[in-house]
Amino acid sequence: MPKKKSTSTEESDSDAKKETKASTSKKASDKETNKEKKSKSKNNSGSTKSDKEEATKQQNQQKKQAEVNIGTIGHVDHGKSTLVKALSGTFPDTHSEELKRGITIRLGYADTDIRYCPKCPEDKKWTTKTTCPKCEAETKISRRISFVDAPGHEVLMATLLTGASIFDGAILVIAANEDCPQAQTREHLAAMNAVGIENIVIAQNKIELVSEEQAMKNYQQIQDFIKGTIAEGAPIIPISAIHEANLDVLIQTIEEVIKTPKRDETKPARMFVARSFEVNKPGTRPEELIGGVLGGSIIQGVLREGEMIEILPGVPFGKKIEPVTTRITSIHAGTVGRVPEAKPGGLMSIGTNIDPSLTRADSLVGSIIGRPGDLPPVWEEVDLRIELMDFVVGLDEKIKVKNLAIGEQLMLNVWTAITLGEITKIAKKNVITVKLRRPVCAEKGTRVAVSRRISRRFRLIGFGIIQ
Repeated sequence: MPKKKSTSTEESDSDAKKETKASTSKKASDKETNKEKKSKSKNNSGSTKSDKEEATKQQNQQKKQAEVNIGTIGHVDHGKSTLVKALSGTFPDTHSEELKRGITIRLGYADTDIRYCPKCPEDKKWTTKTTCPKCEAETKISRRISFVDAPGHEVLMATLLTGASIFDGAILVIAANEDCPQAQTREHLAAMNAVGIENIVIAQNKIELVSEEQAMKNYQQIQDFIKGTIAEGAPIIPISAIHEANLDVLIQTIEEVIKTPKRDETKPARMFVARSFEVNKPGTRPEELIGGVLGGSIIQGVLREGEMIEILPGVPFGKKIEPVTTRITSIHAGTVGRVPEAKPGGLMSIGTNIDPSLTRADSLVGSIIGRPGDLPPVWEEVDLRIELMDFVVGLDEKIKVKNLAIGEQLMLNVWTAITLGEITKIAKKNVITVKLRRPVCAEKGTRVAVSRRISRRFRLIGFGIIQ
């Protein structure tokens, strides 16, 4: 008869089984833990790598020059400069006369970063602030842009046309507390057509000054006004620039409508000069003088510090205009500061070793910069295929544009250059020959804004194409 196991033996076997089971369970648990650790380590590694890549990308963005020029246009005192200040933090009217009179006289410039919040939804994420106004998260850079703030006063139309030649798009600012269109609202939109600017966003400003009913009435006036124009179908965004209201929607619309154009950096360099100035203070010793500075925008190619450049059509010597050859001594790109090279897009200034008296007070505005021998021809007489508007813009009354006549004086805006000329010949197919008072540098096919003297001022009447 088999012996019965003792109680102590049974307990021992039971404990052994429990230990074996616990050990197996612990091993399985340890395997899972190790897997989790490896997985977390892998994820953290990927996350760290991704974060580093994003940080590097953002650092590179901060070093990049602006890649697109956006003009602010519209009637005087409709809030163009205030809008630029709200978006960029910089007030573009910096000259003493502008501050005293409260209007833009020269072209104003300001760079800013278009930013987005990675935590907010698409329709609420856009800003120009480094911290999100909605959730206080750190924002990231989408791209850097340059604003070109154009004067709204009628006597400064030529200045607007000078600036428009370097626009990639425009914000048409229209005040909600005045009927639309005002005289210069109409004139500025016609100017966009004359120079071929199609990417337009409309900012219906000063909505804080009107009721909802008045705002809707003004909105309808704007829609009626842009029908049949180059801005037909352009988005209209109600904003308050002074209170920074609805700017996120405006910024999102700018991102959608005014894209960065494709630039060709392999073509011969072309820089349009929109400003020129001297930086030396009175009393500077001759050996400490700094050469003249040229400001503007590159439309193609690349310019580098240390390179030789040519400036056309040049500077007056006696009765002739002589080309200027000089060396680039420095390049500054907006808020980025000094850079070794300048690429297309955005605004920059180029230091040279030419006599600073030649660049003083915008005296070289209208010039084109490039490498010697690479620039377009200089014209003392041009043939233009003309397209006239039906009516003169910029006036309260409606005046039909009359046909051109031999001997008539015209004002031509050729890129950033302004020149006067006399019609010497009118041929068939709307082609006229104009003898220029000051030569211009331009390629065939260049679009030229054409103005004639009406009511003691030059008024935009159409555009021409250099033949």
